[in-house]
Amino acid sequence: MTSPALARRLGLTDAVVIGLAAMLGAGVFGVWAPAAQAAGAGLLVGLVVAGAVAWANATSTARLAAVHPVAGGVYAYGRAEVGPWWGFVAGWSFVVGKTASCAAMALTFAAYAAPSAWQRPVAVGAVLLLVAVDLLGVTRTARVARVLVVVVLVALATVVAAGVGVDAPAGLPPVADVLVAGPLGVLQAAGLLFFAFAGYARVATLGEEVRDPARTIPRAVAVALVTVLAVYAVLGAVVLHALGADALAASRAPLADVVAAAGWDAAAPVVRVGAAAGSLGALLALLAGVGRTTLAMAREHDLPGWLAAVAPGRATPARATVTVGLVVAVLVALLDLRGAIGFSSAGVLLYYAVAHVAVLRGRTWRGPPARRGATTVWSVRVLPVAGLVGCLLLVVTLPPSALVTALGVVAVGVVVRGLLRRRATTP
Repeated sequence: MTSPALARRLGLTDAVVIGLAAMLGAGVFGVWAPAAQAAGAGLLVGLVVAGAVAWANATSTARLAAVHPVAGGVYAYGRAEVGPWWGFVAGWSFVVGKTASCAAMALTFAAYAAPSAWQRPVAVGAVLLLVAVDLLGVTRTARVARVLVVVVLVALATVVAAGVGVDAPAGLPPVADVLVAGPLGVLQAAGLLFFAFAGYARVATLGEEVRDPARTIPRAVAVALVTVLAVYAVLGAVVLHALGADALAASRAPLADVVAAAGWDAAAPVVRVGAAAGSLGALLALLAGVGRTTLAMAREHDLPGWLAAVAPGRATPARATVTVGLVVAVLVALLDLRGAIGFSSAGVLLYYAVAHVAVLRGRTWRGPPARRGATTVWSVRVLPVAGLVGCLLLVVTLPPSALVTALGVVAVGVVVRGLLRRRATTP
């Protein structure tokens, strides 16, 4: 039995805001220190590499989403263009990686919003509250995300204004300092920084709820990603200028430390509120995206079929959303924040690798001109190859513990699916 379709209620502005909320979240407040530990001042080069891979991923994802405007993102595209197994690897990688990321967002929110003894209970409460918001419908999700994005941008603007005024003797790092970590350190920093970019495809996972998807989805993804690239480039330069690579690597709250270094003590609450709001915004968008991917996988029986139910009044994947929320609440009690960043990056990079394979091997581009759209050799051959190589390169250079754990979880999912499929086809 096919579950009901979701309602198309999102316009261009709503789609852009959801993408911004997903990217301007906990990553921008927490990812600078681990990136500096990996590459020192070379994190600026890593930022460029992460941005380039993100752009290639966004281009392939947007092209696929315009042709397949359904819930599920690359899971649905992989199934349609390459085959069920490819789709499963993408969907499972996304679900496990982003579920861990949801826990990281909740923990980051609690770190800024509550005393240490109360952080985990507050994080669980935040997860359950945002699950309730998501259940009210996607338009309310977009409205809440819009408010959170404004709060985050105000906080980031405060950090930039404070950091520019810091009298750093060395100024921006010279080229020799930028490259001192070597290629491995820069690539590892890029893989970690990718965690902060990985929300642009949230629009694609909501493809079944976007009006005029062939036009809206590519434009929304491009606008959101370009905006965030500009914000991150300015912020990365300012943080390095104000703190220096060594102090940044040792910092637990880099943006708060920038404000403190500038002597802007009165602005510290603004940064704290911005970090909390950014974490909530990213968590809200992530819960929506993971819930929709879970819905799509349940429709194809790659996850239990009862998760495919759609609430008739609100047109939301209620069971999938509640299940994801409960799993995240459990993980909040178990996961370490920095480990979750590497684990999440590994899962999401594998997810986008399948997107590039779907473009390269897909059948859609061989269809009639009306379906091919603005197909070019660049967009369906050169850029997907570059993006695929970039994704795999960043995956293998992630911290070993995160890489091994992520690959192990994905492998377990593949084995379990194989056994279940074999059992289903055995007389």
